[in-house]
Amino acid sequence: MQKNAEKFMSSEEQKTPDGQSPEEIIKEQHDDVEAVVEPDEAAEQVDPRDEKIANLEAQLAAAETRERETVLRIKAEMENLRRRTELDIEKAHKFALEKFINELLPVIDSLDRALEVADKENAEMAPMVEGIELTLKNMLDVVKKFGVEVIADTNVPLDPNVHQAIAMVESEEVSAGNVLGVMQKGFTLNGRTIRAAMVTVAKAKA
Repeated sequence: MQKNAEKFMSSEEQKTPDGQSPEEIIKEQHDDVEAVVEPDEAAEQVDPRDEKIANLEAQLAAAETRERETVLRIKAEMENLRRRTELDIEKAHKFALEKFINELLPVIDSLDRALEVADKENAEMAPMVEGIELTLKNMLDVVKKFGVEVIADTNVPLDPNVHQAIAMVESEEVSAGNVLGVMQKGFTLNGRTIRAAMVTVAKAKA
């Protein structure tokens, strides 16, 4: 009994004034430490939902960028197509008569040749010559309204875009390299050559 009492007194003597034993104090401190540490550790952890939201936002931003680029590319392609279409329509309007004018050229050439061979000194031929001249003039006036120009000038520099040189002839009246004579008239339609003029070109005398 005395030993048990001594043991009991020894345990009682070890208690703090608050009535707690050292073991109880250590346990409480350990619990307090765990209570403080655990929330910090939980705060450091990343919520999987936040990471998923961030990924979705990045994907959305990338998709919007691709969509903008696609829209801009489509707009550019549509603008290029519109411009090409306008040019094609403009060319079609300008040169729709080219085939028709080409069909008229032999008629104009025939009138020119008729005037060349006509005996203009013969008074009896005068009415016919006048009629041919008037017909040719009216025809050229009509085609001119639709953008046709005649290439028939002489003593002008040779232009390979509208002239086809068939011979070079010595001349003192016309400068070398200029058109001396027109064998066949040329024609342009809205600035495009539909037939080059066949010409002779002057050259200096040796």
